[in-house]
Amino acid sequence: MRSLILAVLAAGMAVAAAPLSAQTYDPNYPVCKRVNSDAGSIDCYYTTMAQCQQDIRGESAQCVVNPFYKATPAPAPTASTRPARNN
Repeated sequence: MRSLILAVLAAGMAVAAAPLSAQTYDPNYPVCKRVNSDAGSIDCYYTTMAQCQQDIRGESAQCVVNPFYKATPAPAPTASTRPARNN
């Protein structure tokens, strides 16, 4: 029983010690460039697909929509910007 507990404890420590990888996609930009190479990289700093496509001309790369993009929500309308109610 003691060896089983030690084995589980050792496995838990090994998993906890493994380095975590950083998020590949930057959630601040809607378009990313995926470079097709041995190392392969993803760069997310484009605001439009056209901007990315202009940048990758001549490269072995493609533009993709960022699946982790978090758009900033539009501000809620205030009383001065809401249309008047007709009663």
